[in-house]
Amino acid sequence: MPILQGPKKLVWTNHSQAKMRYYGLSQGRIKRVLNAPERVEEGIAPGTIAFMQLVKNAKNPYEIWAMIVESKKERRVVSAWRYPGRTKPGDPLPEAILAEMREVE
Repeated sequence: MPILQGPKKLVWTNHSQAKMRYYGLSQGRIKRVLNAPERVEEGIAPGTIAFMQLVKNAKNPYEIWAMIVESKKERRVVSAWRYPGRTKPGDPLPEAILAEMREVE
């Protein structure tokens, strides 16, 4: 059963577009993470939801994360990033990513 219920307009923030360019992620790839996440957690910013999908590369596995804010009419993609390695469920994000998010706020 999908986590996100019903079709809504997807809105991309300037921050998310910049991060997608930096990490080499496309809008289609982020949509795939949102539609078929392997893990869903509460985002680090208040009122956000974070979605993760693991990319199983033999030499260097990594995770793709997308953070959204859900409203009645739209889904706003706040940020997206690629995390090298694996994170444990429920663990907070690394300090570097937390500091990056604080800069945006």
